[in-house]
Order: sequence, then structure tokens, then C-alpha cells
Amino acid sequence: MTTLIKKIEQLKKERNAVILSHNYQLPEIQDIADFRGDSLELSRIAAKVDAKIIIFCGVHFMAETASILCPNKRIIMPDINAGCPMANMITAQDLRELKERHPKAVVVGYVNTSAEVKAELDICCTSTNAVAVVNSLIKKDEIIFVPDKYLADYVSKKTGKVLIAWDGYCPTHVKIMPEDIIRTIRVHPDAVVLVHPECRPDVISLADEALSTGRMAKFVKESKASEFIIGTEVGLIYRLSKDNPGKRFFAASELALCPNMKRTTLEKVLWSLEELKQQVKVPDEIRKKAKKAIDKMMEIT
Repeated sequence: MTTLIKKIEQLKKERNAVILSHNYQLPEIQDIADFRGDSLELSRIAAKVDAKIIIFCGVHFMAETASILCPNKRIIMPDINAGCPMANMITAQDLRELKERHPKAVVVGYVNTSAEVKAELDICCTSTNAVAVVNSLIKKDEIIFVPDKYLADYVSKKTGKVLIAWDGYCPTHVKIMPEDIIRTIRVHPDAVVLVHPECRPDVISLADEALSTGRMAKFVKESKASEFIIGTEVGLIYRLSKDNPGKRFFAASELALCPNMKRTTLEKVLWSLEELKQQVKVPDEIRKKAKKAIDKMMEIT
């Protein structure tokens, strides 16, 4: 592994490349990354850095978002087949048909969607800012929210607005059950319970806070508590443990593992730097439309 890492570091310098890693990636991928973060955070970093080559260790919609925000950079995925099941639960045609049934509705879409779906949105959102985005739609009587029905439920409860929600969900987060939270609390009664808004409502109701991965990292760093139960993809615990020595973290469920996030390996990162293949490039016509929805979100949040 040491030889692999040395080769990656050398090639990264030769290529003037930057490696980005999502919080759910394998520990060794997080360790070699120049930046770690959640999906939109990484895309914004991609747009800011000077490097022209971005090795994006995440899933496909994330690399597409980076391509939308920085079209003049080369966005490379070490494994282009790493997809997001939730993002794949809705197509652009699905959304167009839903919009036809609700012609007066404003369309809010989670960042966990394909570029083609983003091109059909009025405004994008993240798990961090979804409540603020929906709250900003003061005069809108009908609001479509895609694709995550559980995030939609969370936002609806926080805003008091009735949302027309698509029947999508994250297969990883739904594996976290209420009994998992209850069992872990019994073992660690003093731990603070943090879960992701993509979790089931009955799981969120048992948590102290429902936060995005980026917000979890910030919360833990600022908290005086020493123990935390983490209700999201288990990969985040590596980052939290590394960034907060002396604090202890317990997975709400070891089953909350995203196989697509684990597809990226050191070997694949090396190959992507050697060959500069598996580029993700959003066509300009779709990119411009999708960027409007993202820009609108940025204006609000």
C-alpha cells in the first residue's frame, strides 16, 4: 500500500491534480485526498482550486455536479460505475410527467439527482439547506420535492409546508431502524444521537439532531460531549474519529454501508491518474439549465 500511495502522490504532482473524497469513502481514500467533505462542498472546492484535473472519489451525480460548476476542468472518477440508487430512482422524464400533473408547482430537487433531473428543477437543495430553501418559497402553494421522500417528510415537518414528494429513498439510510437507535442508546446512555435527514421519520424522532455529514462534523467538533451515536453511512465515523481524538463514536447500525461508495480503491485512483480516463462531462445544454437551479439555491442560502 505504501508503494501505491507514493505513486499516487507522485502522479498527482505531475498531473497537477487534486483528489476529492466524500465522507463515506474508504479510510485509505480519505487519507490520500486533498479535501474531504459532502457532495456539494466537494464540487464547490473543485470550482475553486487551481488544478485542472479533479479526481472525484464519490458517486456519479457528485462528479456531474462538479462538472456543472467547473466545466473547464477535467472531472475524473476512479470508478465511473459508482452510482447512487436514490438518484437513479427518478429520471428527467419522470419529473416532466410529474410537473405536467402539477403545472403551478415549484420544483425543488435534492442535489442527489442526475444532471438531467437538475436541468428540470426550479431550485436545488442539500440536506443542510433544504429547510431554508423550502422556507424561502413563501408565495408558493404547491411544491414538488424530489427524489427523497424521507428528506421531504423532514422538511415538511420543519417548515409546516405540504410537499408533493417523489417516492425515492436512500437504501443505505433506510437500513437504520428505530430498534438500532434504542439498542445503542441502552449501551451508551450518555451518547449524543446524530442521524442523517435521509433516515426514516421514526429514526429521526429518536435523535438529538438530524444533520448532514458536513454539519455532523461541525457539531461534533464544537460539542463538549465525548460520545456520539452516528446514524448515517458508517464511513463517516473514520473522519469523525480522526478529526476528534479523545471522542468516541458508535455506529447506529453496521448495516448502513453504501457499496457504491466503497467501489473506489487506491488502485483505481492510481489508474485514473495514469490514464486520465472515465471522465464525467455534462453536455453544455443540460449543464446550463442545471446550473440555474444550483445558482438559485446559492442565492437563497
